[in-house]
Amino acid sequence: MNDEMARADHLSEHKSLANTSLKKYFEAAVRLEASDLLMRGGQKVRVRLRGSLRALDTPELDADEVEREIEASMSPIHWEQYAAHGSIDIGTDFPMPDGSSHRFRVNVFRTRGRSAIAARRVSNKILKFKDLYLPQALEKVCETHQGLVLLAGVTGSGKSTTIASMIQHINDNRPCHIVTIEDPIEYLFQDSKALINQREIGIDVPNFATGLKAVVRENPDVILIGEMRDRETFEAALQAAETGHLVFGTIHASSAAQAFARIYDLFPAEERDNIRNMLAFQMVAFVYQKLLPTLMEDVARVPAVEVLLQSPPTRKFILDGREHELDEVIKDHRNDGMQSFTDSLVDLVEKQLVHPKIAIANSAKPEEVKMRLRGIS
Repeated sequence: MNDEMARADHLSEHKSLANTSLKKYFEAAVRLEASDLLMRGGQKVRVRLRGSLRALDTPELDADEVEREIEASMSPIHWEQYAAHGSIDIGTDFPMPDGSSHRFRVNVFRTRGRSAIAARRVSNKILKFKDLYLPQALEKVCETHQGLVLLAGVTGSGKSTTIASMIQHINDNRPCHIVTIEDPIEYLFQDSKALINQREIGIDVPNFATGLKAVVRENPDVILIGEMRDRETFEAALQAAETGHLVFGTIHASSAAQAFARIYDLFPAEERDNIRNMLAFQMVAFVYQKLLPTLMEDVARVPAVEVLLQSPPTRKFILDGREHELDEVIKDHRNDGMQSFTDSLVDLVEKQLVHPKIAIANSAKPEEVKMRLRGIS
């Protein structure tokens, strides 16, 4: 059975949270323009508005009903995965009464023997760099044809939104083949200049390992791998970059430099030098970002972004095992599009997008931010 038939069979089962009594809470999240929705049996439903949780003025959920509706919403393969692992990610579209459709990235998980849901609302519209307040350097990164582009940050830092904007930029400007492997699919792309094929774990392909083995045989120019969680995924990403593909991925890390440490920790000590060499030559850009509340009424949050780009000094520092000193490379190459997290914080304050107190509170180097804001470099 090919991928299209598998997806059609899955959709024909009509199993979705959009066809359960829980749909009304997702509709409420859309109306309130909430970023997240949290629900668990025995408690009131909560939404996250501008970063803060707020309980909906509705009765507490019945735990048995939540369990029944979750089971009814899943395909057999997803239910088996949930039963085996205690959590699962699912992408779900919710049609609204006004005819619009809104997509949520849903994590269903068990807590103290009960099922719970954490859902992130994903914008239907893929925004451009300027609309997301992203640095112009990312546009140049998209013009690269080979190597590894890694987005770092914690959960909820906007990594997926930034990557979607970068993929869309390529889609609009380059006739190429883009293949994504996602768990789940978050943003739905439409072909523009590029041909895009999106493969979802559990629907189009059973797991990342299978998808990654197959992807290089699918004649891609650009590959998007979702979150890079393990050694096998990273090895496959580096090998794809090494063989002439532009590879995008995400990782949980609190800075561009820390991303290197997170990668090395995935490998046994005797393999790290080889991985270091591969990264030194295959990395195109490591980008770290964090979302901050804004001073604007119509925009809830903007990203503070650190950008580390490939350059001869970048390569040398990596090969020498001096990744923790890469801040110095960034400072010396600001004119080339690199920027530190402090650079970004100061820029956001000077553009009156973020309050100085917010910038200082979110910096690992608060004194440096204070000095820069006072004009002391």
